[in-house]
Amino acid sequence: MGVVKYVILFFLGVTVVSAQEYSTIIWNTSEKLTWENFKGKIPENSRAAATTASGVTYKYSAQKVDGKLKVKFNVSAYFYPQKSWYNPSVCDSLILSHEQLHFDISELYARKLKAKLDATTFTHGSLKKEVKSIYNAVMKELNNFQNLYDKETNFSRNIEEQLRWNKKIKKTLN
Repeated sequence: MGVVKYVILFFLGVTVVSAQEYSTIIWNTSEKLTWENFKGKIPENSRAAATTASGVTYKYSAQKVDGKLKVKFNVSAYFYPQKSWYNPSVCDSLILSHEQLHFDISELYARKLKAKLDATTFTHGSLKKEVKSIYNAVMKELNNFQNLYDKETNFSRNIEEQLRWNKKIKKTLN
């Protein structure tokens, strides 16, 4: 099996770009990725078997109610088909499950971001800065967790670890 790698696209949904500017698949508990979702081109000389491009975006609205700032957040995990690719000659269902788990991990951290944002009391003057700071911290955690996942599973080559991670993430998402 070739090396499997991933790409996490970090978007500041409010200030930089919205996910709708790209062809996207929003994470859904009842729908799993198929190889047909991977529409990107294999880079020349790539040693990887596949790349999953997924990311976490957010948007929010804020208003003052009774002198307090009320903020509502929408946080989502997305898969980007045009930026995701696979090499059909080396990919199998195990590698697809590895790639799915990268997307599932993005969803896990989307939920973590939403929980942190919802638990924070924001001030009007620094709302944007505070949200961005929380987002950046959670995205750093996400990146570290994705790297740990690849390291422990050896990019899906360690089947026992891959199956352990599958169970661990499934349990966490349920």
